[in-house]
Amino acid sequence: MPRIERLLPLLLALLPAAPSLATPAALPAVPVAQTGIATPGPDPRAHWPALDPARQRELRARYAAWRALPESERQRVRRAAADMAALPPAEREALRNRFVALDRLHRDGWRLGPQLGAHYPKLQPLLGYLPEHQRAPMLALLYQLDATQLAQLGVLSQRTPPQERDALRERLLALPPAQRADWLRQSTESR
Repeated sequence: MPRIERLLPLLLALLPAAPSLATPAALPAVPVAQTGIATPGPDPRAHWPALDPARQRELRARYAAWRALPESERQRVRRAAADMAALPPAEREALRNRFVALDRLHRDGWRLGPQLGAHYPKLQPLLGYLPEHQRAPMLALLYQLDATQLAQLGVLSQRTPPQERDALRERLLALPPAQRADWLRQSTESR
């Protein structure tokens, strides 16, 4: 799968909140009614008062997600935006339509960045109902894991019954970073 297609969900999940990702001329605005996604176009602040409160909340959430990404993840999104801008309009529209067809939970998961977004469908049972006090520490921990460790955590997330997920998160957060890789490997093998 080409790189642009792997990063497209993240790009489209964050694009309206991060107009600096691509130039407005490179990605012409597509009416929100057609795609459910606003693309860069005229300065959104000029139209802010006219937006309904739900749309304003959505854009604020996208912007907060963009700001929370590590800089390395933002750079990946910027490169994907440049790749997408180089695509023919029909191909861009087809990719947008594929993104809109994704389940909302998966679309929202891409706001966590390219690496976490790719693993989010399997991590969702563990992260979907994350208590607020665990959110920042858990995200910091997840950004430290490599792809293999995220895949192992995805397996644990899928295999852990709902009533045991709080304990799983607490155990993971309590582990010293040097022990996480071994613990994830052993825990995955034992389940």
